Amino acid sequence: MDLKRLDICDEILTALRHIIRAVELHSRRLVHDYGLTGPQLVLLKELLRWEELSVGDLAKKVSLSHATVTDILRRLEVRQLVQRSRTGHDRRRVLVHITEWGKRTAQNAPSLLQDRFVTELAKLQDWEQSLILSSVQRIASMMQAERLPTGPTLVGSSTGEVADGPIEPLDEKRAVTNAKKKHEATDRASAKKQPSTDCE
Repeated sequence: MDLKRLDICDEILTALRHIIRAVELHSRRLVHDYGLTGPQLVLLKELLRWEELSVGDLAKKVSLSHATVTDILRRLEVRQLVQRSRTGHDRRRVLVHITEWGKRTAQNAPSLLQDRFVTELAKLQDWEQSLILSSVQRIASMMQAERLPTGPTLVGSSTGEVADGPIEPLDEKRAVTNAKKKHEATDRASAKKQPSTDCE
C-alpha cells in the first residue's frame, strides 16, 4: 500500500474516532448531569411518546434485545422513572409506563445525539444523503461491523462503559439532586415567562 492510501486510511480512522468520541462525551454529560446513560434516555423518550408499552414492544421500537431492555428498566424503576406491571388477562405480559417524574426527566433532558444528526442530515440534498449512506455501509462491511447487534441510535452502552474506560459508579443521590436542580431552574424560568394576571 502506497503512502497516499495510508494517509487516506489514517484520515478515515481519525474521522471514525471523532464520531466515537462525540458519542462518548455526550454519554458522559448525560450521566453527570442527569444520572442517565444514552440507552436509558432512549427508553424514557420512547415511553414519553407512547406512555405505556409492553417490554417486548419497547425492545422492538428501540432495536435492543429483550434482556438489555429489561436490565435498563430495572435501573429506571429503582429511580422511580418508570413502573412495570403485569396485565390482568395475561400475567406473563409485562407493561411499562413512564411516571410523572420520568416524564419531567425526559422532557428536560437534552436531545439525543442522533436528533442533531437527523436535523443536519435533512439539510443535505438527496444525492448527498445517499452518498453518505453508501459510504458508511461500505465501511461497516469492511470492518465486519454489520454482524454486531445494535440499533439506530447514537448512544453509549447501557452500563456507561466507553472506550476510554468506565464512567465512575453513579451516585444516585447526586444524580437525583442534579436533576431536581435542573427541574427547579426550568420551573422558575417558565414562571418568569408567564404574563401577570394581576389587575392594574
